[in-house]
Amino acid sequence: MTHAQFDPAARQQLAIAAVEAKTRKDLTWRQIADTAGYSEAFVTAALLGQHALPAPAAEAVAELLGLGADAATLLQTIPTRGSIPGGIPTDPTIYRFYEMLQVYGTTLKALVHEKFGDGIISAINFRLDVQKVADPEGGERAVITLDGKYLPTKPF
Repeated sequence: MTHAQFDPAARQQLAIAAVEAKTRKDLTWRQIADTAGYSEAFVTAALLGQHALPAPAAEAVAELLGLGADAATLLQTIPTRGSIPGGIPTDPTIYRFYEMLQVYGTTLKALVHEKFGDGIISAINFRLDVQKVADPEGGERAVITLDGKYLPTKPF
């Protein structure tokens, strides 16, 4: 049976335990995702409290991290999503994404609507990928792909 969480505290505590176990065992998010059999972004989001994992994946991840059966069960619950309490984020990395949307949000909206019409880009039927690539001018660049299904607004 599918269960939902209505208080994010349990998933927040599980996220803390998962990150502590990941660090203690010197694992990468990729290694954990490979154990789960899902994408690195999805499994990372699940362990940080934003998605539910199917039972086999939850059990495999809990075993890998040494979190126990209760954690495996909790990983299968539908969480209360949203991870930025208090409005504007203060973490520098998260704030840069907030800043990008402040600068480019209206541009993204205008381009999406021009290319697709009135509607939204789904965050449910969605894929996320983060890649590290060499910058031809030196250093490294982050390539972040947001791949969401377009959902048109339907008059009713």
